[in-house]
Amino acid sequence: MEILYIAIFTFIAATIGTITGFGTSTLMIPVLVMFFPPVEAIFLVAIIHWFGDVWKITLFRKGYNFRLVVLFGLIGLVTSYLGAFISLGANEQIFLRLLGIFLAGYALFLLTRSNFKVPPGNSTAFIGGALSGFFAGMFGIGGAIRSMFLSAFDLSKAVYIATAGAIGIMVDSTRIITYAISGTTLPEELWYGLLLFIPVSFMGAQTAKKIVDRIPQDKFRRVVSAFLLILGIKLLIWP
Repeated sequence: MEILYIAIFTFIAATIGTITGFGTSTLMIPVLVMFFPPVEAIFLVAIIHWFGDVWKITLFRKGYNFRLVVLFGLIGLVTSYLGAFISLGANEQIFLRLLGIFLAGYALFLLTRSNFKVPPGNSTAFIGGALSGFFAGMFGIGGAIRSMFLSAFDLSKAVYIATAGAIGIMVDSTRIITYAISGTTLPEELWYGLLLFIPVSFMGAQTAKKIVDRIPQDKFRRVVSAFLLILGIKLLIWP
């Protein structure tokens, strides 16, 4: 039953994460850390998210912005490693509270400054890549920050999703390798569960492709932001 619940949740997270640009991890990590050790939860979701990135560039292959992939991705490789390295040695209680603060702070920012937009430019891409890479490695959640900075470049939805997927593959590959080298692993049932989680994540991405243009983006992101705020407060008070 545990595997089935995670599979259903993976489908929901893959669909919502693709549509909003937040990514699968942003929704899955805050929930799974309530049931699994943080690093274990991050490692599991990182593997699922890596395949989600593949689905993005496969399904939304109308072209991606190579310049932004390089600017975001190269610095993201470095900061993702740093974030993953720090998280591996972190105290679990402190780590979960930091995650709660990060989620609540980010959600409040989105809810109160929904019209905020960073200016486009190379420095924006560099800073966005550095921050999103670090938080992806540290907490397993970098897509939300990447979304904020990537949206500054006014890409079409298909190009935006494919570009985010290409950047994500670079960052996720780095943190997965870092976790694996450190000896991080999963319980046997979760390794077998990946045989279900991975195709289910593809189904979620396919569903997102079919409905992405029918969803009012701003309202949808506000609902997701409220969800993240609630989870962030929960982790901060009851890690």
